[in-house]
Amino acid sequence: MTAPTNATNGTLRDYDALLEGIRRELLDAYDEELELEIEDRSGDSAGVPLPPDEQPQRRAYFRELFRLQAELVKLQSWVVGTGHRAVILFEGRDAAGKGGAIKRITQRLNPRVCRVAALPAPSDRERTQWYFQRYVSYLPAAGEIVLFDRSWYNRAGVERVMGFCNDTEYEEFFRSVPEFEKMLVRSGIQIIKYWFSISDEEQERRFLARIHDPLKQWKLSPMDLESRRRWEDYTRAKEAMLERTHIAEAPWWVVHADDKKRARLNCIAHLLEQMPYHEMDHPAVTLPQRAHHDGYARRPVPASMFVPDRY
Repeated sequence: MTAPTNATNGTLRDYDALLEGIRRELLDAYDEELELEIEDRSGDSAGVPLPPDEQPQRRAYFRELFRLQAELVKLQSWVVGTGHRAVILFEGRDAAGKGGAIKRITQRLNPRVCRVAALPAPSDRERTQWYFQRYVSYLPAAGEIVLFDRSWYNRAGVERVMGFCNDTEYEEFFRSVPEFEKMLVRSGIQIIKYWFSISDEEQERRFLARIHDPLKQWKLSPMDLESRRRWEDYTRAKEAMLERTHIAEAPWWVVHADDKKRARLNCIAHLLEQMPYHEMDHPAVTLPQRAHHDGYARRPVPASMFVPDRY
């Protein structure tokens, strides 16, 4: 990646800022993997070199993340105990950080209680169904939370911008979705809708970081690249969506997402505030003694079956 030779993209200072943004994005990517392994240790204890001025902020981030995840575990117990049903929608531009927030929410939870629904493009058969039909089967039963990584709002976003639906289908969606969501709420399903908002400049940095990170290049699809070109079209579609589907029964909440870590913490903290959960009483757990039987002998496993100890 070479520095620009003209002033069309700003000064050399702007270029240095861009490189710094990419560096931080790459470091953030490695944080995501560290968070899956470490518990209450600071990020630098795992051997990741950090500038001294960044270490306190990262330690504070990890401490708060783990505190909020402990509250999510309490929420999970309450959901199971009360039979609560919740649907949480995550929408936003490509690279806005939806997946990272979802990962932090589900990281410590039981996947049988808190499920993620990330539907692929509809099949030829599904395109002939009632638009909401393929989403209905993913709705929660009692004691479940379902997180939609993109949702039925695809029609108001990517389908509208990319021309995958016509004007009649688009307008019918806006007539139907408030009634659909009101119906779900009347049936006892709580709906929480998040829009992750990032700036033009931040999306550019994240896309460039993905291009230069071999572990994340797979995240850039031709559709993602085209969405970058159509930034203004997506803005108009987003504005129409928020205006026409922000209802009392299922309001939209906008998450400032230029800073990924703050966005995750803010989203989780807000999510916890939306549910009247409390800590549930649990019976004391006692580990039983293992039963021993005379004559039992463990059969040896052939050495050829073992995975080699390379590490």
